[in-house]
Amino acid sequence: MSALTRNEAQTRAALLDVHHYAVALDLTRGDETFDSTTVIRFSARAAGDTFVELKPEELRSAALDGSPLDPAALTGNRLPLTGLTEGPHELRVEAVMRYSRTGEGLHRFTDPADGETYVYSQMFLDDVQRVLPAFDQPDLKAVFEFTVTAPAHWSVIANGTTERTGERAGDGAGIWTSAPTPVISTYLAAIAAGPWHTVRTEHAGLPFAVHCRRSLAPHLDADAEEILGITTACYDRYHEKFTEPYPFDSYDQAFVPEFNAGAMENPGLVTFRDEYIYRSAVTDTERQWRAVVIAHEMAHMWFGDLVTLRWWDDIWLNESFAEYMGYQILTEATRFTGAWTDFGLARKAWGYDADQRPSTHPVAPDPEAVPDTASALLNFDGISYAKGASALRQLVAWLGEKDFLAGINTHFQRHKFANASLADFVDSLAAHTDRDVHAWAETWLRTTGTDTLVPRVEDGAGGWTLTVDRQGSRPHHIAVGAYDDVPGEDGVLERRELLELDLPTTEVISGAGPRPALILLNDGDLGYAKVRLDPGSWDTVVRALSGVPDALTRSIIWNAARDMVRDGELPPAAYLEAAAAHLPHEGDLAIVQSVLGFARAHIADRYLPAADRAGALATLTALTRALIRRTEDGAEPGLRLASVRTFIDSATQPDTIAAWLADGTVPGGPELDPELRWRVLARLAALGAVGEDAIAAALADDPSATGEEGAARCRAALPDADTKQAAWDRMFHDDTLSNYLFSATAQGFWQPEQAELLHAYVPRFYPDALALTARRGPAIAEAVGRYAFPVHAIDQENLRAGQDCLDRGEPIPLLRRKLTDQLDDLARALRVRTAPVAD
Repeated sequence: MSALTRNEAQTRAALLDVHHYAVALDLTRGDETFDSTTVIRFSARAAGDTFVELKPEELRSAALDGSPLDPAALTGNRLPLTGLTEGPHELRVEAVMRYSRTGEGLHRFTDPADGETYVYSQMFLDDVQRVLPAFDQPDLKAVFEFTVTAPAHWSVIANGTTERTGERAGDGAGIWTSAPTPVISTYLAAIAAGPWHTVRTEHAGLPFAVHCRRSLAPHLDADAEEILGITTACYDRYHEKFTEPYPFDSYDQAFVPEFNAGAMENPGLVTFRDEYIYRSAVTDTERQWRAVVIAHEMAHMWFGDLVTLRWWDDIWLNESFAEYMGYQILTEATRFTGAWTDFGLARKAWGYDADQRPSTHPVAPDPEAVPDTASALLNFDGISYAKGASALRQLVAWLGEKDFLAGINTHFQRHKFANASLADFVDSLAAHTDRDVHAWAETWLRTTGTDTLVPRVEDGAGGWTLTVDRQGSRPHHIAVGAYDDVPGEDGVLERRELLELDLPTTEVISGAGPRPALILLNDGDLGYAKVRLDPGSWDTVVRALSGVPDALTRSIIWNAARDMVRDGELPPAAYLEAAAAHLPHEGDLAIVQSVLGFARAHIADRYLPAADRAGALATLTALTRALIRRTEDGAEPGLRLASVRTFIDSATQPDTIAAWLADGTVPGGPELDPELRWRVLARLAALGAVGEDAIAAALADDPSATGEEGAARCRAALPDADTKQAAWDRMFHDDTLSNYLFSATAQGFWQPEQAELLHAYVPRFYPDALALTARRGPAIAEAVGRYAFPVHAIDQENLRAGQDCLDRGEPIPLLRRKLTDQLDDLARALRVRTAPVAD
């Protein structure tokens, strides 16, 4: 299959105008394939040749302006269209297409809970070709209409409103038609079909609905008011900020099974992973994250759907804006007013990490750096999302929100239902400000890397001074917080003053009297830069971090400590000691979850020597036990749940968690819901404290899709040579395995406690990963790189094997990117383990 190149796209866009897709899908032919019949109306601006893309199981027929085309002319994914004359044309294609098990194209899923089947599309980037023929590039927009034939008890949803318009004689299959869309890009077309459970409402004269599979109906019903309330609140807030109204005829949100991403911004039909319909208890931070995703996808209705990138080098115009607006709108329109704290801990840290890897790239790369669709897929990462959003947040602070909104509303007005580039966006901003936004774009969007800001504090006669060293090349406008101890309150700080500073500068900040106990760069977190603490401030943090008055400020300090560990400047054990000292007094749930997560997954499992792992886990179990005791009054259920989870994951002995499993509850609560039961069972499996009988019994009690994933994870975790081999064979040699079951098996397979048992699999990973991803493609490559990589083999042998794979093998582009990043993280872990410990 050939990836479309940017040059090919430009040539085709110069030749064609595409007007309309009439797509007929028959979903009743069986479990493996479906029928796809498409009529495309388009015009040629001049005589010439081109091609249409599709990836059929069988190309039955094709006709251009009524004249048959030879199906054998299909080469890879391209069907040539030769001898076009200037003027209108009609292409008709009839094909048999294959359902997906990896979330690409039209994914088919049968729910083990009740046997019902669902299908949904994911046509992103170039996967529309797995469903229908298309001139598949973002700047050839067209109207889409769907006609779908589906089993009689199914319903069908699509970009436009749908209705059942008839039934097929003989079997009563339903025939559904969708209203025509405005012009949209091919990657945004969408349908979903199945016996959906639906909750509807109307708001601002528009139909809104949420959908899920029937087995999740009670859980959706419990949360529908919250989901729809957040949706409509965000809708209203966007309309207060944007002058262009919502451009589509309905707003459906479908929570679908085995979805690869968090969500997809299909206009009028947003698809979400159905893990966001909670079967088990979750923390409020997790509810906040679901709300962020809802707000993010709605932002895309303007940033990406109404105005679409011209080519994939400008993916940041979609993702950075949706990331920024999602968090900002959520803080303004809902109860989740502290969302930027979680952004700093989770998303911004993701951006910092990505920006320090060899695979880093500018937020807005040069077009030549994204020559084809295969390379475009690599840039959906922490840079395009989190770094870009951080840069936009800086931009809003610099321009002022009024001028920023004026610029983006001009952008919408100029380019609605069309395409735009970075240059177009900057021109729209420049029309409303005297600031040099072109220079800002060159500095922040066209460069790579993360600056580090280092304070130097000196005491002198009668006062103190601060200078800031900038390790990097970008200008920064930051705030500097100065904090003092509160007299008479041990371990409590208060802010003395907030200073503003432009970098680079030779300016020296000075103050009279004793120096502040804590001096914090980038207080407020509006800047995008790693920060360090001077020795005196670090001493204050060690004794009083939990006494810093603002959660966002504390999150900046925790991020600084995290970065110092990763850079070999702070011993991992010191981070763990700080967590043990301050989390028992921490009141912000996002901070607790973030710090526990980093301590468990990185400090204990990667950055400390293997010999110190047991001690680290003991520290974590003692810490979480203290948090569990703190929450016995029931006032902080989210904190208690987060603590119970980490206690389970950190257990080195089975007795306590096995007793919880037997009793069905943690003493004092919570009861073990499905998520906690599978979590306990997975840890017991890794410790060798349960076997197949217990796993099979648990699956019999929970015969759901989540139960199947839990059982796969547990079986792969068992410390038995035969079960490890069976799990390996299933991952790398069973091409019917779904993306979710692959990921669950991979998550269970690698266990630090089983290093000797797993040692022989480390070198096997690389050739098997190359072969598997060559057969199954990018979605499985993402899962292989994220979950199946031997992350706990922190040694030079693994690093050499991985580098040899990159040097001598031929991984598909997405696997190459994932391996490059994993090997860089592996090398970093080795450096951290060998970093000299400061006196």
